[in-house]
Amino acid sequence: MENKMKAKYHEIREIESLKDMLNSSVRLYSERTAFLVKKEKGGDYFHITYAQVKNDVDALGTKLRAMGLADSKIAIIGENCYEWIASYFAVVNGTGVVVPLDKELSKDEIYNLLKQADCRAVFFTQSFEDYFKDFDIEFKIEMKVYGDRTDLAEPLPVEAENSIGGISQWEDLVAAGEKLVAGGNRDFIDAEIDPNVMKIILFTSGTTDAAKGVMLSHYNIASCIMDTCKIANITPEDRTLSILPIHHTFESTMGMSLILYRGASIAFFEGLKYINKNLAEAQATVLIGVPLIFESIHDKIWKQAEKSGKSGVLRKAIKLNRTMKAMGIDGSRKLFHSVHEKFGGKLRLMITGAAAIDPNVLRGFEDLGFTMMQGYGLTECAPLVSGPPDFCNRYKKAGSSGPAVVSGEIRIIDKDEDGIGEIIFKGPNLMLGYYNMPDKTDEVIKDGWFYTGDLGFLDNEGWLYITGRKKNVIVTKTGKNIYPEEVEFYINRNKYIQESLVHEFFDESHDDTQVGAQIRPNYDVIYEEFGESFGEDEVQSLIKKVISEINEKLPIYKRVRNIAVRRDEFIKTTTKKIQRHKNL
Repeated sequence: MENKMKAKYHEIREIESLKDMLNSSVRLYSERTAFLVKKEKGGDYFHITYAQVKNDVDALGTKLRAMGLADSKIAIIGENCYEWIASYFAVVNGTGVVVPLDKELSKDEIYNLLKQADCRAVFFTQSFEDYFKDFDIEFKIEMKVYGDRTDLAEPLPVEAENSIGGISQWEDLVAAGEKLVAGGNRDFIDAEIDPNVMKIILFTSGTTDAAKGVMLSHYNIASCIMDTCKIANITPEDRTLSILPIHHTFESTMGMSLILYRGASIAFFEGLKYINKNLAEAQATVLIGVPLIFESIHDKIWKQAEKSGKSGVLRKAIKLNRTMKAMGIDGSRKLFHSVHEKFGGKLRLMITGAAAIDPNVLRGFEDLGFTMMQGYGLTECAPLVSGPPDFCNRYKKAGSSGPAVVSGEIRIIDKDEDGIGEIIFKGPNLMLGYYNMPDKTDEVIKDGWFYTGDLGFLDNEGWLYITGRKKNVIVTKTGKNIYPEEVEFYINRNKYIQESLVHEFFDESHDDTQVGAQIRPNYDVIYEEFGESFGEDEVQSLIKKVISEINEKLPIYKRVRNIAVRRDEFIKTTTKKIQRHKNL
């Protein structure tokens, strides 16, 4: 199987570092579009070329080194924008260690992580100005989300006074750096990169634990980019819409660095409710997101079909398309033209990760003519551990996150009677360790293997299936293992339920551990079907009835015995994963 797949891998160019990646992409794609940005919200997209990216990165990096920040740790926080990613490369490609931070964190959490990482400077977007104007850190640099310079001919402002303790403007530092470069300063441009030392600290979002600083090297990310491009064919003609939090390794590696490696382009979205509009404006061909986004899009497609009375026609068209595909004919674009037009008409590839997606949703998009790939990764692996090649039968394997990345290896240890055990991984994309946490590092890395804490199994072709999280497993007195994620999957499929959190509770009357669940009803569907006057008591009764019906299909020991209905949303990470420890 491995040899057959190897013959089909897409060609790549070898890179050792992000600096190597960016410089070689600029040589290959200098005048092509790298980014599409808006000068004002709701405005048109303007193009930034690869040549300008290098100009701005070199200028900013040169200025940062001139400020005495060489080898320093520098944080970046804020909304997705061009200045964020240009700052990231200006730090990591020759200045110091970059520390991307989650913009959803509280002020105190942000302050604590800045201190934990020993940061000397912080880049932030305008919405965070109040957080930092009185914060004690040597250098503060403000970025703009809109108004990015898109033409090298446009003059930048004259350099402003850059006083320690004050707030500097991003464009001022770039202007000052351009002067330094023009004067012959090559400190940043010629700075050598050791691809195997720590240059990135990424704090885990932590669904079950406190945040830890994951230390990554250039080669960790470079190897992940190359392995991914062997199984996913991204071309210079592709364009993606950036919607995931930019600090997260899924977005910064897959949605940014990988796209730039391939000479493709990136447009920044204006918010979740503008996804369809921005996809059409940017003429995006690739969308990288989390299951919640894709499941919501899929649900809206079918709701609209039902409202317009065309759901039967859509089902028949899908059946016809499956028959045609079996004969080697793909009529998706013609049969589902109206669906594709809603996304701008160019969207071809959807990549999902961070959590498991409903296999029916994956198959549903494939039926409509989109290629959909579900990967599995962790911040500690920069991030990809496994992914389904775009030249394999993903439809048949829906529910799997594919085989291990090309340079990596997956093993399943401590298997139960069903072959389910802990997933461990080894590969060049594995982190160097947790920052200033040697004991925590030793707990998860043993003899070069990373113990993920996730549970799953491999099929006979080496494709990985995730079943849950080791820490979440509910164990009864009789030794039965219950995976909350499995029970949640069955619960969440019901149209009256928005989402759920399955957990253990001790039932004194039975003197044993039982299954409980917090349920968030899908009020939109409920009110649409039963009317706005449908009361909370009636919602509770409806949910109990639904759970009772679900229980009938589950083994007795997996049945939900305790139900709590909640109106408010679960506390989540920025990639929309429920944080179990904060909701129990």
